[in-house]
Amino acid sequence: MKQHVKRIIILIMGSVFILLGVAGLFLPGLQGILFLLIGLVLLSKECSWAKRLLHRLRHRFPKLDHKLEEIKVKEKELLKRFKYWFGQKKVPK
Repeated sequence: MKQHVKRIIILIMGSVFILLGVAGLFLPGLQGILFLLIGLVLLSKECSWAKRLLHRLRHRFPKLDHKLEEIKVKEKELLKRFKYWFGQKKVPK
């Protein structure tokens, strides 16, 4: 049951970031590319099309690959904090 809920949350969050990214491409003030990348990173855990697209982008734009690695590190830190806030007893480092 927990895996099912986790998958739904990841899909919803990834979709929200993708929508914000598309809106950010047209609206001033929003970082469209950043939101698109975050959405793709989230969706790549559950959707094969997002994983393939992310893989192609990494090979085509090496600087983007470096930014994506930074995003993944931040994501892991946030997940540790999230788990701590909602019941895990270990203190995040």
